[in-house]
Amino acid sequence: MSETSATQPSDGRDDAILPFAVEPLDVRGRIVRLGPSIDTILRRHGYPDTVARLLGEAAALTVLLGSSLKFEGRFQLQTKSDGPVDMVVVDFEAPDRVRATARFDAGRVAEAGPRAGTARLLGHGHLAMTIDQGSAQSRYQGVVPLEGQGFEEAAHQYFRQSEQIPTRVRLAVAEQVEGAGQAGGNSWRAGGLLMQFLPHSPDRARLADLPPGDLPEGHALLDDSRQQEDDAWVEAKSLVGTVEDHELVDPTVSSERLLYRLFHERGVRVFEAQGVHEACRCSRERVMGMVRNFSAEERRDIVGEDGRIGVTCEFCSRHYDLDPAEVEAEIVRGPDA
Repeated sequence: MSETSATQPSDGRDDAILPFAVEPLDVRGRIVRLGPSIDTILRRHGYPDTVARLLGEAAALTVLLGSSLKFEGRFQLQTKSDGPVDMVVVDFEAPDRVRATARFDAGRVAEAGPRAGTARLLGHGHLAMTIDQGSAQSRYQGVVPLEGQGFEEAAHQYFRQSEQIPTRVRLAVAEQVEGAGQAGGNSWRAGGLLMQFLPHSPDRARLADLPPGDLPEGHALLDDSRQQEDDAWVEAKSLVGTVEDHELVDPTVSSERLLYRLFHERGVRVFEAQGVHEACRCSRERVMGMVRNFSAEERRDIVGEDGRIGVTCEFCSRHYDLDPAEVEAEIVRGPDA
C-alpha cells in the first residue's frame, strides 16, 4: 500500500477507511468515516433515533474490524440480548461492502427514552464476531458477554480475552442537520477509530494483569496498571483519549486532520484509503435456495392468500415474489439443472 505523511490537514472523504501507523509509539490503526452508506442503511428502515445511533456504532465497529481481513471473506458482528434492541447484525464483505439491520421492541425503545445509550438498549446477552472465509473449516468466532456495556467496551473485552492485543476503540454517530440527506435535509454519519499496540518485542505488549479475586476484605487494591504497561502504549492511549465524538463524524474534520492533531509531535504515516459502500448480498437465487431448504410443510405454510410466496430481505427491504410452482419445479430438477 502507498504511504504518505499526515503533516498538514487535507480534505477527507466519506465512506472510507484510512489505515495509519505511529512508529515511534509502535501503534497501528484505522479510522473509518461512514456518510451516505450508513445514511442509506438507517433511513431505509426508519429506525428511532436511539436505535439508529446504536446500529451506526455497530456498523462503524464492524468496518473497523472487518477491513483488517487480508483475503476475500466476510466479517459479521451479531448481538443477541434481552434489551429493547434484542438483535443486531452487521456484515462486512471484504474489501468494501457493508450491510446492517436491527430488531427491536418499539414500545420498550420508547420507554427507554430519547437519551438511552447503547448499553441500556442492548441489555444482557452476548456479542459474536465471526470471520468466514467461505467454508466451515475456515470459520472463526469470538464471543463476548454483554453485561450492560456498549460496543466500545465489548470490543476492548474481545481483544483482551481473544486476541491478547492492547487495543483502543472509539465510536461516534450523529445526525447532521445541514446537508443533503435522503429525508428532511438531514443525514446520518458514523465514525470510528481503532488503535493497537504492536511492538516488535512481545514482552512489551503484555496486558495489565487482572485484579486477583481473593483479595482479603478491607485491603485496597493498588492501581499499578500503568507500571505494567509500556510507556509508549500509555502515551498513545492518553492521546486517543482526547478524541471527541464530533471529531469522528464532522465532515469538516478529515481523518488526516484528526491524526495530525493527535500524533504530529511523534510523526504519523497514513496509507492508501479504502472505500466502503452499502451493498446487500441478497438475490433471487439466494432466496430460492433458502426456500428450497424448507420442508414441504413449511413451504406450504408460507404461501400467502394470493397464492404466492413473499420474502422481504431484512437488510435492504427488497421484496421477492415467488411462484410456489416454480419453487417446487426447481426442487424436482435440482438447483444446478
